Amino acid sequence: MIKRQMIVVKTYCFKLYKAKRNRKLHKVINIAGIIYNHCISLHKRYYRLFKKSLNIYKLQKHLTKLKKIGKFSYFKEVGSQAIQDITQRIDRAYKLFFRNLKHKIRTAPPSFKKIRKYKSFTLKQAGWKLLKSNIIEINKQKYKYFKSRDIEGIVKTITIKRDTLGDIYLYFVCETNENKVLARTGKSVGYDFGLKQFLTASDNKDIKAPLFFKQNANDIKKLIEFYLEKRRLLIIVD
Repeated sequence: MIKRQMIVVKTYCFKLYKAKRNRKLHKVINIAGIIYNHCISLHKRYYRLFKKSLNIYKLQKHLTKLKKIGKFSYFKEVGSQAIQDITQRIDRAYKLFFRNLKHKIRTAPPSFKKIRKYKSFTLKQAGWKLLKSNIIEINKQKYKYFKSRDIEGIVKTITIKRDTLGDIYLYFVCETNENKVLARTGKSVGYDFGLKQFLTASDNKDIKAPLFFKQNANDIKKLIEFYLEKRRLLIIVD
């Protein structure tokens, strides 16, 4: 028997209570979308001039200076860590784009996004705080969420995300240390991945496909019907 300590990453998702104060989070997500498009614009301009990617540190330094200008002072509402996350995501996307170009893989660079379709912003250590019970403080504003279970481990990031219906969710990415006992049996087994059978094992202990989409098909269908009905009512009202 062997004991091995493993770092396990878990993600917890909770839905915010509906409230008027949630408009502040929608506003921050919109501003994050504006910052994202601004960064994409700078990248495209830099590529046209120099045919290479804009350095992420130069971009972050530029945004820091930009926040001190009155015209762009509202960028501060997003928070420095959230802005860093935006620049890091764009940087990774451009690195993938240039790597694909190098290997002659047909690809497209990151593009602009419609603000109303922009979905989220991410915070790390600063800008949020878990309070007692089911209350969280984000940018000095308190919000209540549906706490279905306790959060275990160290919270590394929290993502505030909205869906197409306007509901807002909290995603906590946590790290936990777990001691896992591994048994040595002296036996070995081979697996073959397939489409009909998920894993076919040499010891006949096959593993079936989880079929997550099929399991949730009815819920997805109801959500689509609800969304279409909401759109239809909005059109009638207009």
